[in-house]
Amino acid sequence: MPTVAFHTLGCKVNHYETEAIWQLFKGAGYERVDFDSISDIYVINTCTVTNTGDKKSRQVIRRAVRKNPDAVICVTGCYAQTSPAEVLEIPGVDIVIGTQDRTKILDFVEKYQKERQPINAVKNIMKNRVFEEMDVPAFTDRTRASLKIQEGCNNFCTFCIIPWARGLMRSRDPKEVIRQAQQLVDAGYKEIVLTGIHTGGYGTDMKDYNLAMLLRDMEEQVHGLKRLRISSIEASQLTDEVIDVIDRSNIVVRHLHIPLQSGSNTVLKRMRRKYTMEFFAERLNRLREALPGLAVTSDVIVGFPGETKEEFMETYNFVKEHKFSELHVFPYSKRTGTPAARMENQIDEEVKNERVHRLITLSDQLAKEYASQFEGEVLEVIPEERFKEDPDSGLYEGYTDNYLKVVFPASEDMVGKLVKVKITKAGYPYNEAQFVRVIDDDVPSGKAARLA
Repeated sequence: MPTVAFHTLGCKVNHYETEAIWQLFKGAGYERVDFDSISDIYVINTCTVTNTGDKKSRQVIRRAVRKNPDAVICVTGCYAQTSPAEVLEIPGVDIVIGTQDRTKILDFVEKYQKERQPINAVKNIMKNRVFEEMDVPAFTDRTRASLKIQEGCNNFCTFCIIPWARGLMRSRDPKEVIRQAQQLVDAGYKEIVLTGIHTGGYGTDMKDYNLAMLLRDMEEQVHGLKRLRISSIEASQLTDEVIDVIDRSNIVVRHLHIPLQSGSNTVLKRMRRKYTMEFFAERLNRLREALPGLAVTSDVIVGFPGETKEEFMETYNFVKEHKFSELHVFPYSKRTGTPAARMENQIDEEVKNERVHRLITLSDQLAKEYASQFEGEVLEVIPEERFKEDPDSGLYEGYTDNYLKVVFPASEDMVGKLVKVKITKAGYPYNEAQFVRVIDDDVPSGKAARLA
């Protein structure tokens, strides 16, 4: 039986797509082996979000070539899309496919095995207007399933290369989304995470259909789905209609990831982000009125070119005032080919690091404050795996609907099921809890269960 090995760099979308590519190989009779073993074919799914992403991608490609010089080396993903020539120059690379035409990967492999000539299958992504259907009926990870609903982004923020790697906004046909969601629920998944390059923009390229309608249709038509999570949504996409759907829903969870990037209007303008702090604050307040107890997580870039002490403090104070429940903080990193990389007043690394630490300290404090509201409460968790810090303790870890990481006594047969736990000790990065009971499949989850 021929073998294939995968290595995925970067975001959730890449992980989803690797699983989809694996389905194609599986259908053709391949066996999947670990990336560090000898394999007939290696597929490296690359990332290009930062210059470091490129560098890591190159390192992984070379690792595969060293492992088995006779193997077919296929490189796909964002770095392959933006720099195919650079990828093909790496000795040992045989096939380069960007962020489209991945459904043809087996044809390319066959062609290469016959002709033994390197293949560059990368085309101009900006001309593409159609969502590439790639099915994932089940995941290697058995607790949380992602479902990719859109591709591309029209925003062109000054720090970001992704529109050039992924093309413009294109949404998946809602019928396909619902069909695949049902397939995942039938395979045993209780939670689905809607994901994409610009997930909240779903439907902006469609006539008379949008994200709010998709959320509503999924709740009505996907039978047995207990939790629906949106991986990321921009403040501008949190329309009154979307907030209303989340408010009424029994399955959309009390957690939203809303990228902030900066809490200063002047920095946002340089980033070419399409909102102001006033607008962002108004949406947060509207959300929290509708959804008490909502967890709002976010991304922040510090040390963007020209960021003054005052601008940084605007961000710091905004985050503090609006009590985000957790932040992902990134020091600005130059991405070759973007307008921000050419801007003057690049910030000193030391200053960046000091600002990163200050925001992370604040984030930890806010995360503890958010969690402390739930001490003594009974929440629902999907156990994912044994507690990483102490695998022999009989403890398992998983996430509540509002994205608190919880550690509690459980057993292997509970993994992937919905269970009720009581938070005995709130904290960060995790909360301790007591097991209460496994929830029967016929009881509704989400808001209905909270009201019951």
